[in-house]
Amino acid sequence: MARVSFYTLGCKLNYAETGALQESFVARNFEAVAFGEPADVTVVNTCTVTDEADRKCRQVIRRALRANPHTFVIVTGCYAQLQPEEIAAIPGVDAVLGAREKFNLFGLIRSFEKGEASQVHVSCIDEADTFGPAYHAGERARAFLKVQDGCDYTCAFCTIPLARGRSRSQSIHETVRQAQDIAGRGFREIVLSGVNIGLFGEDSGESLLDLVAALDAVDGVERYRISSIEPNLLTDALIDFVAGSRAFQPHFHLPLQSGDDAVLGAMRRRYRSAVYTARVERILSVLPHAAIGADVIVGFPAEDDRSFETTHAYLADLPLAYLHAFTYSERPNTAAVGRLLPDGKTPVPPEVRSRRNRRLRVLSEQKRLAFYRTHLGQTRPVHWEHAHDSGLMHGYTDNYIRVEAPYEAAKGGRTELVFLAEISAAGDVVAGEAGYIGIHG
Repeated sequence: MARVSFYTLGCKLNYAETGALQESFVARNFEAVAFGEPADVTVVNTCTVTDEADRKCRQVIRRALRANPHTFVIVTGCYAQLQPEEIAAIPGVDAVLGAREKFNLFGLIRSFEKGEASQVHVSCIDEADTFGPAYHAGERARAFLKVQDGCDYTCAFCTIPLARGRSRSQSIHETVRQAQDIAGRGFREIVLSGVNIGLFGEDSGESLLDLVAALDAVDGVERYRISSIEPNLLTDALIDFVAGSRAFQPHFHLPLQSGDDAVLGAMRRRYRSAVYTARVERILSVLPHAAIGADVIVGFPAEDDRSFETTHAYLADLPLAYLHAFTYSERPNTAAVGRLLPDGKTPVPPEVRSRRNRRLRVLSEQKRLAFYRTHLGQTRPVHWEHAHDSGLMHGYTDNYIRVEAPYEAAKGGRTELVFLAEISAAGDVVAGEAGYIGIHG
């Protein structure tokens, strides 16, 4: 039996699509093995949001070849779509597949024998009009289900519309069918994934609210999470539905990118800080224990010291549970490159970008621990992961608090009510007995 391994970089959507690629190999009698084990074929699914993502892709390719010098290396994903010739020039890469081509892998690659030159199958992104349904339900206790792809927005820093094309959605009927399939495999939590999930259904006359209502009725699924949604697309109706739903969890991830309105304008974001604040306040008015996370970019060309301090102060005052801080990277063919700086101005120096990122990471950790502390002494449902480390297993509450407990194999993939006792040295919440509350260290 031929063997295939996979490595995924980037977002939850990529994990969902890797899952679909793995299913296609398994259906053709390949054995899927862990990355780094001997494999006849290695598939690398890439991201290209930042320079760091591109660097990691090249690093992963080298790792794959060190472990398996004769493995047939296929590279797909956003980096492959945008820079196919650059990837094809990397020694050892055998095939490069674009956004439209990745799900026609076996139609394009007839033999997995290494040759002298790389095969490149990448069409214009304007031709990417198919959806390519996908979900990933691997070793973790949750599955990632792709419900939307592409983006119609033109944010000044972002290459994703260039890599994935226009917004398009899976039908509600097909999404429900896949959710039922996931439940049939024993998975009890599903994360809905997409590039701009709030645009779901705009191409078909359906809506995200219709979708979540249909999914809420699927037997066997105990939990859903919406991976990320633009604040201007998160409606009161959707928030209220989550508040009263059977399975949708009190957890929202709202990309912010900057707390300074001038920077938001330069980024071509479709909201300002007042809209973001209103969305956070609305969520907490009906779901007071909800976890709300944010994405923030530091070092954007329009961000001077004053605007960064505005962002930092805004975030410090906002009742968020965590932040994801990203360092801005100049990406080819985006509006931000060479067009936003007034004459005589220079880009934000790399060391300043790094310093700002570190400050936001510290703030994120402070917010996360503060959020955890407000829930000590409560009993909340925890969905346990299968994996374990050093005798401990981990899981997440409904509102995304990471909990640790002594490993018990039978609990993997199951949900149980857990008393949140204390914060461990690792920064997780310890499952304890009712009546005991403490903070470690």
